[in-house]
Parts: sequence; structure tokens; C-alpha cells
Amino acid sequence: MTRPLLSIVVPLYRSADSIERLIRELGQLEVDGGCELVLVNDGSPDNTAELAEQLMKDAPRAVTLVKLSRNFGEYNAVMAGLNHASGEWIVTMDDDLQNPPSEALRLLQHARDGGHDVVYSYYADKKHSLGRNLGSWLTNRVSDFLLDKPRGLYLSSFRCMSAFVAEQVCRYDGPYVYIDGLILQVTQKIGTLEVRHDERAAGQSGYNLRRLIRLYLIMFVGFSVMPLRIATLLGFVFAGAGFLFTLFVVAYKLFYGTVEGWTSLMAALLVFSGAQLIVMGVAGEYIGRTYLTANKRPQFVVRDVVRNGRSEA
Repeated sequence: MTRPLLSIVVPLYRSADSIERLIRELGQLEVDGGCELVLVNDGSPDNTAELAEQLMKDAPRAVTLVKLSRNFGEYNAVMAGLNHASGEWIVTMDDDLQNPPSEALRLLQHARDGGHDVVYSYYADKKHSLGRNLGSWLTNRVSDFLLDKPRGLYLSSFRCMSAFVAEQVCRYDGPYVYIDGLILQVTQKIGTLEVRHDERAAGQSGYNLRRLIRLYLIMFVGFSVMPLRIATLLGFVFAGAGFLFTLFVVAYKLFYGTVEGWTSLMAALLVFSGAQLIVMGVAGEYIGRTYLTANKRPQFVVRDVVRNGRSEA
């Protein structure tokens, strides 16, 4: 079977209002060398899967619909799509059409012409909500601190990667997936390209505070030992502060006979106890994730794979 030049991977969740336009516009892309679509239904509670299966029958190019058994999260769904993509290059994009499908070809061209393994998109004018923009900004600042990321690189879900990078990323079989962290472990041949960003086609963003916290925990604990180093540093700082406080109490006792200040003593005790609990919590998070990984918690579970039988075009 001939490998197509391009695979486009799209995770689907509550996409019933946008799926028809998504498949139509992706189907209209003209790619010399062939193009396939890989749609991943991430346990969407609406009729996204049924609509996608119906619409893909009339699509002019090869479409693969991967149905997950439940909702595993965006990054896990993208990983499932990468495992089913066969293109020489793979573009990942969201289902909300804020990234016009035509821009995928520009990402592909920039990656090939520039000799990049990966090209990330960035936007001159983002159409996300204030909360989503704030969360995105914070995610990128945190990744600057935790990951081996080129300073200033904007990590976008609209990206193009080579089959080599995708194959290396897919070797990761742990349950806690962070695609960008895995990419940065594989290559530093990374380019960027400014692309257009449109208003959301339908619905609302699935990102909320809970999902962002989950993402930060994956970044902190899954792809960096920095939290452990910070916890160790805090331990030294508070131990040093406790030692100085002990010297103060002993000196006060020797010169003044009594030591007053029950309130300050209890405050110090609570601060130090809280610091100990934080350190134990960080260590416990690492141990818990190691336990779940060792017990082969699934990254995703595929219920069914449907193909429309078209050849790549």
C-alpha cells in the first residue's frame, strides 16, 4: 500500500454542529501525493460518531474513523489518531475550524521547504475567549520552565510533524500523554508559521479549569523532575528557617528566662507542617502515576475503526 504524503488527524468531541463542514472542507484539499483523514471520536456523548460515519461515505478521499470506548482526553485521542495515520507527514488540528483546513497545506509546505521535523502554528490575532487565551499563555510559560523547549516557542495543537517524529511519539505507552512534551524529547528541528485564526464554527470550547489543571499535572509530573527538585529546595529552606528559629528560642530562653509567643510558634509549626505535606504530596503524585503506568492503565481503548474504502487523493 502506497503511503500518502499527508495525514490529517482530528480529535472529535461534541462536534455534531461542525462535523459536516469539517469533513467537506478537508475533503476539498488538493494534495499532490495523496491525503487521508483520520478522525477520532473521543467518546463524544452526542451523535458525533454517527454523523461522521454517515458523512465519510461521500467524502472524496480516504477517511478513517477511530471510535474510542470512552472519553480519554484530547492528547490521548490525538495519540490514537497518530497510531492510525500512515502519511509521510501528519497535521493535527482541532475540530472547531478555528484553524482553516487550507492552512494545513501551508504547514506542510513550510515543514518540507525548511527541513523541519515539526512546525507549530502561531497566531497574530487569536479568536479564543479570554479564559482560553489566559490558559494557553500560562501553559506556554509553565512549559518554558519545565520542558526543554526553545524559548518563546508557542505550543499549538495545530502542528505538522514528520512520520519519523510521529513514530517516535507513538512508542510512548504511558497513560498520561502530553504530545508536545513527547515531541520535544524527540527533536529540536522545530519551525513556526503564522496562520489565520477564525472564530469558532459552533459550540463552546471543551477546556475548563479542571482540564487545565490535569494538563499542568501531566506537564509537571509526567515530563519533568523539576517539582521534586523544588520540593527538595523547599525542604532545605524550611529546615534552615527552623534551625534559625530554634537558635532564637534557645538564646531568648538563656537571656530572658521565659519564651513567650505561643501564636508565632503555632504559626511556624503550621507553615512547616504544610510544607512537609506539599513535599509528600508531590512525591505521592510521582509514585501514584508510576503505579498506574506499571499496571498498564490504558492510554486509550479503541472500540471500532471504520474506513470508507477510498484511496488517498
